[in-house]
Order: sequence, then C-alpha cells, then structure tokens
Amino acid sequence: MKIYFYKLTADNGGAPCVQDGLLSLAICKPMIRSTGEPGDLIFGFAANSLHHDNRLIYIARIGKKVHNGAYYHERRFAHRSDRVYKSHRDGFAWRHGALHHGPKDLVHDLGQPPCYKQANVLLSTDFRYFGASGTDEYKSRFQLVKKAVEQLGRGHRVRLSDRLRAKLLSLKQQIWKSTPKRVAGKPTSTPRRGVCHRSKSCGVLIKKELDNDEAV
Repeated sequence: MKIYFYKLTADNGGAPCVQDGLLSLAICKPMIRSTGEPGDLIFGFAANSLHHDNRLIYIARIGKKVHNGAYYHERRFAHRSDRVYKSHRDGFAWRHGALHHGPKDLVHDLGQPPCYKQANVLLSTDFRYFGASGTDEYKSRFQLVKKAVEQLGRGHRVRLSDRLRAKLLSLKQQIWKSTPKRVAGKPTSTPRRGVCHRSKSCGVLIKKELDNDEAV
C-alpha cells in the first residue's frame, strides 16, 4: 500500500469531486492518477494559498481505478462535474460548458494523443472529505505530519520514512473514528470555468522532496 500526500491549491469541487457518495480524482495530479492503485491512501492538505493553516481537506482510500479514458465513455459517470472531457473523433475534447478547466488543460490531464496515457481516474467510497470545514487539529497530536506538510512544496510525496508512514496511518484511523460521515463539509469555493486547479505546480514531483524523505 502506497501513501500519497500533497497540498491543494484549489478546493472547488473539481479535484477531488465528491458527489453521490463517491470521491473521484479525474483531473490534475496526473502522477498520482497514473501510479495510484486500489488500496493506496491519499491525503490532501490545503496549500498556504488556499488556507494558511494547511488544514486537512480529505483522506481517501482508492477503491477502483478507471483506465484509458473509460470515465469519459461510461454512462454511469455522465452526470459528474469533473467529467470535463468527451469523446471526439479518435480522441478527446473539453466538454463545452464544463465547470472545470478548459481546452488548454487536456494534455496535462489526459496526456498526449493518441495514447492519452494519463487518462486514469481514481475512485473511492472509503473517504472523509472536509473541504472548507477542515482544521489543522492534526498538528497538535501529529508533529511529524505537521512538519512534513509544512515543508512540502510543489508536487506530492509517496516515498515516506517508516515513522511518517505510521503517523499518517494513525491520523487516518483517528479521523475515521471521530468522523463517521464521509462528507463533513463543503468545498472551499465555487467552480470557475477555465480556471485550472493546478496553478503552476500540479502534477510536478520535485526530486528534492523525495531525497529528503528521511528527514521526517
């Protein structure tokens, strides 16, 4: 089981999308969507630009991975707000009127045609989403997590020290015990068409962060 954690620069219902009891990660974070597998855990904390306290936004255990752009074909996902792309000729195109992203984000989200290697979507029904109601209470009990989150810059981390891994698992266990509802808050902001969630850093995995994992 891998554990990913990263900072969100936007929390407006697009990435992640929480709808009808299902959390999906369909846009942004292409590296997590490419390497994440069922059973892995994802922790999303707020970036300073979103909430200066780096509050916890969500935790999700991946339940299913939808490959090869199938998310944009299957009817059961048609109503979801993060299904921002559609089939077009032999590939994909941004769906006019979609609430998130725009035509210029397609390659970043799905990858280069004709293979679209990044057109993977992670799904979870085992999650806790806080959104704007998230807090930084985890910092008082999990100092190692606090330090790791505050030090994290662009991208995400997945290679963790044993100590940090254990603390994140303890944090997840505590959250599940104290928060029975999967959805405990609303997104921080409303969607704005054409605005990318990634800012200038989405999906960028900084080697320096990986090299310094043992520091925490």
